[in-house]
Amino acid sequence: MATDFSSEIQHLRATFESIRAVTDPDALRGRIAELSEKASAPDLWDDPDAAQVVTSRLSHAQAELGRVERMGERIEDLAALVELGQEEEGADADAFLVDAEAELNAIRKDLGELEVRTLLAGEYDSREAVVTIRAGAGGVDAADFAEMLLRMYLRWAERHGYPTQVLDTSYAEEAGLKSVTFEVKAPYAFGTLSVEAGTHRLVRISPFDNQGRRQTSFAAVEVIPLIEQTDSIEIPENEIKVDVFRSSGPGGQSVNTTDSAVRMTHIPTGIVVSMQNEKSQIQNRAAALRVLQSRLLLVRQEEENAAKKALAGDVKASWGDQMRSYVLQPYQMVKDLRTEHESGNPSAVFDGEIDDFIDAGIRWRKEQESVPA
Repeated sequence: MATDFSSEIQHLRATFESIRAVTDPDALRGRIAELSEKASAPDLWDDPDAAQVVTSRLSHAQAELGRVERMGERIEDLAALVELGQEEEGADADAFLVDAEAELNAIRKDLGELEVRTLLAGEYDSREAVVTIRAGAGGVDAADFAEMLLRMYLRWAERHGYPTQVLDTSYAEEAGLKSVTFEVKAPYAFGTLSVEAGTHRLVRISPFDNQGRRQTSFAAVEVIPLIEQTDSIEIPENEIKVDVFRSSGPGGQSVNTTDSAVRMTHIPTGIVVSMQNEKSQIQNRAAALRVLQSRLLLVRQEEENAAKKALAGDVKASWGDQMRSYVLQPYQMVKDLRTEHESGNPSAVFDGEIDDFIDAGIRWRKEQESVPA
């Protein structure tokens, strides 16, 4: 059946206009002008942290505007290509329409991704992210699974050009990781990755079982927004307990030869943060405080949301504990249990190809938010 290009292009234009209305290119241009002025200030780098925030936000705003403008141009170029194809005859017409079909499919996919970005409108969605992965039930297989998930997220970030920094690593005795914490330093990293939070389940023939039995193991993923200077999360000194210790695991250059690692406990909540990947105790202490503040920020947000739900009489469960299964045996399948999205290629998923899962999760979350209490 021949493609109805007229109808398809009309649909693309309508979808694009709704995205354009939400994105508001004029407001983006104003923000770019404002950030460009700040970025050109001669004293910008007197405060490196503040400078990093300005340049990162400027880069993100420019990229966002570029994506929207290019999409509009691509849709109009597609319309022109179809028009040319319809004016031609024979083989030339077929060639034009084959190219138009390929571009139509590419635009559909990219427009869908752009539409998902407009759904990230939560209070902290625009933040960078701090991700913690912890091995759960399953012994050494769970520790190995935690390391597989770390690689998956780092490869995903690498594919997108997002800088990452591992802040703390706790190695398991036989193989893998007990836990790991890392930052994803990109705007909207929190809003994007927050749908990955929950319990992940792996089913496979255990490489650590000499009888070759099938093993089920679990790992928990926590995603929190990175604290910003404007958040005003002040923690009184008497509410923090700080312990120093020697770093463990692969080190070198004095990382694990001095008492540079820091364990910070927030006494009222019992939240514990450990940092050991920096060379100095001062650096680790600063990193630990930043992550502790970020976790307290999320706690505050959850308390506010719980209070709102209580007022509204909302007693629905939100995120299920077990949110995704990775099955390698007896068949090959990765399936998200909330969205029903699945892939028959676990190797690609573990290599960082998780955008479809993330997009489906963001859409699912938006649908859940719109369901009446």
